[in-house]
Amino acid sequence: MNKLNATEVFLSAVSLTAFLFLSLVSLTNQYPFTSIYAQQEKGNQKSIFDNYYLDTIPINKIKVGDIDIAYKIFGKGGPLVMINGYGSIMDMWNAKFLQNLATNHTVIIFDNRGIGNTTSGLKEFTIKQFAEDTSGLIDALKLDKADVLGFSMGGMIAQELALTHPNKVGKLVIYASMCGGIQSVPLSPDVQQPLSLISNSSVPAIEKLSMLIPIMFPQDWAKQNSNQLDNFIQNLKNMSYLISDKTLNLQSNAIGTWNGVCDQINKITLPTLSIVGTDDVLTVPANSVLITEKIHGSSLVQIKGGGHGMMHQYPDKMSSIILEFLSN
Repeated sequence: MNKLNATEVFLSAVSLTAFLFLSLVSLTNQYPFTSIYAQQEKGNQKSIFDNYYLDTIPINKIKVGDIDIAYKIFGKGGPLVMINGYGSIMDMWNAKFLQNLATNHTVIIFDNRGIGNTTSGLKEFTIKQFAEDTSGLIDALKLDKADVLGFSMGGMIAQELALTHPNKVGKLVIYASMCGGIQSVPLSPDVQQPLSLISNSSVPAIEKLSMLIPIMFPQDWAKQNSNQLDNFIQNLKNMSYLISDKTLNLQSNAIGTWNGVCDQINKITLPTLSIVGTDDVLTVPANSVLITEKIHGSSLVQIKGGGHGMMHQYPDKMSSIILEFLSN
C-alpha cells in the first residue's frame, strides 16, 4: 500500500458498491445494533476551551518499552484510558468533557509516542505499535484491565488494542473513527480539496493543525462560536513546541500505511460503543456505521449537528452518553 500524506489518510479508496451499500441502508431497521441517541441538540452548549483544570494536574512519566510515556491521572472509579487523535497532545482533550467522565472514573490521558512530553524511542511509528504502547501503559500502571476510549486516530489504535489484547480492555468507545483499508468510506470532494491544499502547504506542522480546526466543526456552529475557535487556535499555537513536524509526518505515515481491521473487528466481543456527529466531514458517519455493523452487539450513537470536534461542541451531552454506556 502506498504511503499517504497527513490528509490523504481520510481519502482511502473504497469500491463504488460498498459506498452505495452504506449510503442506501437504513440504520433503524436493517442493522443489528442499537442507536441510542440521534436527537437534535437544543440550544447552544458552549465549549470550554479553557484547560485550567488540566493545567493543575501534574504530568507523570513512566517507562514503557523503549519510550517514557507522559500521562495524567485523575478522578475516581474504574480506569478509563483515553487515546488521542492525530497531531494531538493530552491537554487538547476538552476539559469539561474530561471533568464529567472523571466523576465516576479514574481518567488516564497520555501523549502518544513522539508527541507532547512522551519520547520517540527507536521503534517504527505504526498504528499497531501505538496499540502496543497503550497496552504497555496499562501494564506499567498495574491495571488488570481498563475501559478504553479512542478518538479519530486513537479509535484506530483502540481497535488494534481490542484485537491484540482483549483481556486488557473492559469496554470500548470508538469516537469519530474508521476501521481503515479499502472498505472505509472516503470524504466528499468538497472536503478533499481544502484538505489537500493544507497537506501540500509548506507551513510548519502547528500551522497545518490550526488550519484543520475549522473543518472539525459544522460551519454554522463555527460561525456562532468564532471567538472560541480563535482562542482554541491560539492555545494550539502556544503548544507548538510540543508538536514537531517530524512527529506529525511520522503519524501521517503510520495512518497511511495502516491496512485497517475491517475484516477482523468481527472478532471483537467486548461491549462497544461507536459515537459520531452527523455533521462530521473528516470521518464521515458511514464509517461508524460500518464499524458497528461488524462488531456484533455493539451500539451506535449519532449526535445531530456534531462535527469531528464534537466533544468541544457538546461536552455534557457526549459525556453523559458515554457514562451511561460504561455504567451498564
